[in-house]
Amino acid sequence: MRTAERLQHIYDRMFERFGPQHWWPAETPFEVMVGAVLTQNTSWRNVERAITNLREVGLLSFEAMAALPTGLLAEYIRPAGYYNVKARRLGNLLSSIKEQHNGDLAGYLGQPLSALREQLLAVKGIGPETADSILLYAASHPVFVVDAYTHRILCRHDLIDEECGYHELQDLFMDHLPADTRLYNEYHALLVRVGSRFCKKKGPDCEQCPLQGV
Repeated sequence: MRTAERLQHIYDRMFERFGPQHWWPAETPFEVMVGAVLTQNTSWRNVERAITNLREVGLLSFEAMAALPTGLLAEYIRPAGYYNVKARRLGNLLSSIKEQHNGDLAGYLGQPLSALREQLLAVKGIGPETADSILLYAASHPVFVVDAYTHRILCRHDLIDEECGYHELQDLFMDHLPADTRLYNEYHALLVRVGSRFCKKKGPDCEQCPLQGV
């Protein structure tokens, strides 16, 4: 089976089991951007608690968050862990939007893929996974997001080597699948679902996994 066929087969097996994931769970593109930063090195459950804190006090907008002192922002996002670091990273992102597009979030996200990715990666604290999450889920660009689940699942199914890096793994998907934002969205979300529930780092549940036998 060719690589493209194997990748499609993996997607089909996961989608058949779980169906649409409706990911990223956010009400606005700005909320996606905030969540992409907050989810660094923590579980989504903790991010949800931090997002709830921000929503309850009306801080899930560019204008409101940009006017908030970093120390106070850190307190609201405390449930997400590393809250002082993440507050600074959010501040760096907000400053970039203000400097590059005078606070025009729609204009910032509406840039061509390459220009927006370059600006995101120039923000201190924004790495490839966070940048690509924003590109895919907030700006609707066809970019495949790679995370630890993606690497683990493909490695265990002999599609990549353990040493495979972020960009090499991303290219594997983007070179063998259509450049389809909706497909990339669902595929990434389904990999997260399988990785968190079955393909765990320790004690994987292979017998119940939808990819058993692939």
